[in-house]
Amino acid sequence: MEPESRANGTAITEFILLGLVETPGLRPVIFVLFFFAYLVTVGGNISILAAILVESKLHTPMYFFLGNLSALDVGCITVTVPSMLGRLLSHKCTVSYGACLTQLFFFHQLAGVDCFLLTAMAYDRFLAICQPLTYSTRMSQMVQRILVVVSWACAFTNALTHTVAISTLTFCGPNMINHFYCDLPQLFQLSCSSTQLNELLLFGLGILMAGVPVILIVTSYIHVAVAVLQIRSPEGRKKAVSTCGSHLTVVGIFYGTGVFSYMRLGSVEASDKDKGIGILNTVISPMLNPLIYSLRNPDVQGALRWVLTGKRRLA
Repeated sequence: MEPESRANGTAITEFILLGLVETPGLRPVIFVLFFFAYLVTVGGNISILAAILVESKLHTPMYFFLGNLSALDVGCITVTVPSMLGRLLSHKCTVSYGACLTQLFFFHQLAGVDCFLLTAMAYDRFLAICQPLTYSTRMSQMVQRILVVVSWACAFTNALTHTVAISTLTFCGPNMINHFYCDLPQLFQLSCSSTQLNELLLFGLGILMAGVPVILIVTSYIHVAVAVLQIRSPEGRKKAVSTCGSHLTVVGIFYGTGVFSYMRLGSVEASDKDKGIGILNTVISPMLNPLIYSLRNPDVQGALRWVLTGKRRLA
């Protein structure tokens, strides 16, 4: 069937997502695990967002960006997991061409905003620790909003470029995607036409979307490290480090999985590994972020307690 499709040039109208497991007996287990993970992720991030809104102590630039990051995490997991759960319930593995490209667009839109927001958070820590006297003016509410708007605009341009570029490719069979959501590397493998331009776009825009932010984050934290070493008070040094540790952990997980996913184009053997990286990137990371940011932060813990139980922490 596959050679005939290529021979007559018939364009396919839907893809088959193989999902995480092919054994029918394991599908209920996968459904329960991912449904639970989805509820925990959405609940945790909405709780963080609510805590930031209700607690006046958290009305600072760092938590403004963290609130945006929590909203993004909810969106990121919502783009991929509910559709997968729906396919597990309906036992229907197909996804239309249009729905696949739509999922691709929103996934890259949200992930792109993530890239720039994490960079903005690093810049915020740099100003707070290295330039404390001018921090309030250089990180004003207007600056915060501009950084968020620019992040969305740049991510939109990147996502739209990839979506339009992938729509110019010809898909004539096979149409099986060995993944649980639609993404660029897997679609490149199914194209009947040349993907050279698409891969160059992925590489070039990847440098702009990930490489430049990583350089800015590393540069910010080099300055932060130098400033922290100059703090004589152990308590002051500990406080400065604690505000950066959570952010660095999230940055490491996010960029580590991203680089592993997109820098190995053309590797068919790595498909099952890609599923694991996809789970880490779209499910585990958004689920862990609320825990990472609240684990060693008494202000966030107190606000969460107020949101969840209605009881304020005693000062």
